[in-house]
Amino acid sequence: MYKTWQDILPQEVENKAVNQKEVQLIDVRNPDEYVTARIKGSTLIPLNELPVRVNEIDKDKEVICICRSGNRSGKACEYLSSLGYNNVKNMVGGMLEWRGNVEKD
Repeated sequence: MYKTWQDILPQEVENKAVNQKEVQLIDVRNPDEYVTARIKGSTLIPLNELPVRVNEIDKDKEVICICRSGNRSGKACEYLSSLGYNNVKNMVGGMLEWRGNVEKD
């Protein structure tokens, strides 16, 4: 199967999150995972809610999907790409590989 999205390293995501306003960080984990540690500025849209909340994601911006390990976010990238989102990236390694600052509740 041809992959219509790109992978992005956590270090690259950290640079983009700090330096670029035209990027959307979409965290597709469950709420209990999100409150434990999340990237500042990310939006929680659990993977199972993505079909009904996709209108919250701007097609004109770069979209970076995030999860715990990169698996669910890959599925989110596949889904968004199938809907015509052209600038979608999967943070490989997910939050397990994230070394930047996190917010917690």
